[in-house]
Amino acid sequence: MLPQLGSVPGSDWLSKRATGALNYWWERKGQFALTPRKLERLADFAREQAVDAVLCTGDYTLWGTEREHENARLAVQPLVDAADIFVTVPGNHDVYTRRVVTERRFERHFGDLLGTDLPESCVDGPWPIVRFLGEDAVAIAVNSSVPHGAPWTANGTIPDAQLDEVERLLERPDIRERFVFVMTHHAPRRADGSNDPEHHGLVNADRFLDVCSRIPRGAVLFGHIHRTYTLKLPDLEATLFNAGSATLTGREGLWLFDITPTAMEVQRGRWKENRYVLRETS
Repeated sequence: MLPQLGSVPGSDWLSKRATGALNYWWERKGQFALTPRKLERLADFAREQAVDAVLCTGDYTLWGTEREHENARLAVQPLVDAADIFVTVPGNHDVYTRRVVTERRFERHFGDLLGTDLPESCVDGPWPIVRFLGEDAVAIAVNSSVPHGAPWTANGTIPDAQLDEVERLLERPDIRERFVFVMTHHAPRRADGSNDPEHHGLVNADRFLDVCSRIPRGAVLFGHIHRTYTLKLPDLEATLFNAGSATLTGREGLWLFDITPTAMEVQRGRWKENRYVLRETS
C-alpha cells in the first residue's frame, strides 16, 4: 500500500526508512498508485475463476508503518472474502525495522490470516503454517523475513527450527499423498537459476531447496523479486514459481493452479484493460 510520510514517527527516520524514502521518491513513486483498485479487481478475478484458496507471499507495505498495515489489511479484505482459504507470509517490507517486529504490527493486523490446521507443528510462533486445501492439495508456509538496520540490505533466512519441522511434515502420509505448496517470501533462485545476491536473497536457500527436494509432487512459491517467472531445477520434482508483484505497474502477475489427484495445470495471469486476465498460453 502507498506509504504515508506523516504517519512515520520522527525517531523512525533514524532507521533504514530514510534510505527507503529516497528510494520511493526516486524510483517507486506512482508504481503502486492503483493498488486498492487492483486488489478489488483481483478479487473479481478470483470469483470469476472459482478460486478455492489464495496464497500470498507478502510485501503488503513499503515501510511497515502502522498506517500502511491498517490500509493494507482493509484493501486485501475483498480478496480474503473471495476464497475459502487465504494463506500468507510477511514480506521483508512488512517487518522493515526492529520496531515493527517488537510492536508485532504484522501479527496484529494479519494475525487472523495466520491460522493453521496443525497447531502442534508450530515451532516458531505460528510457523510453519499448514492448510489443507480440499482433498488434493496442502499449503505449508514458512517465514523468511527479518528486519534490517543497514540500508540496502533486504535478505532473509528461514530459521532451522521451521525447516526441520517442514522435513517432518513432508513425511506425513496425509501430506505426501497431496500436491504440496511450500511458500515463503524470499526467492531461493533467480529466473536464470542463479543465487540472488547475498544482500537481497535467501541466505539459506540451499538448505531450503534441500528440504523441498523431499516434495514428491508440488510447487515452491515465493516473491521478493518483482518479476513473474517459473523455474525447473534438476534435483527437484517441485517447480519454482515467482508471482512477482500482483500490483506493480507494468509487472502485474499471478499464477492460477488447477490441481487434481493426477495432474497440475498452471496458467499465468496479467493485468489488461483494468482487469486481470489469463494469458493466451499457459
